[in-house]
Amino acid sequence: MGADLTSVLGQWKTIDDKNGTPRAIVSIEKRGDKYFGHIEHSFAPGAESRVCSECSDDRKGKPVLGLEIIRNMSKRDEGYAGGEILDPDNGWVYRCKFHLEEGGQMLVVRGYLGFSLFGRSQTWLRVP
Repeated sequence: MGADLTSVLGQWKTIDDKNGTPRAIVSIEKRGDKYFGHIEHSFAPGAESRVCSECSDDRKGKPVLGLEIIRNMSKRDEGYAGGEILDPDNGWVYRCKFHLEEGGQMLVVRGYLGFSLFGRSQTWLRVP
């Protein structure tokens, strides 16, 4: 049975917005009425031994593989918002929103500080 293409649940291949290369596989799950995501696989060399040394919250020093990078997202009219996303490379936590495109095959993820205008977006691809 295939994935529900109207849902963000499942695995997503993250794509670097600067150079277009795959970065990781993130798994998104639902707990209660909130959505969370963690890193299942990283394409970076040495990822199995990396920890989030730049993190400043409860994730500091935790292994990058398995690290929860998306927290407390809520379903909204046209997508998901109200939560946060962590960049494990620099430890920064951003406000987050995302929505599905291309019939549920792409997830457009926007991380920002303050207003959505001041941020950056990545397009993630659904893992079949």
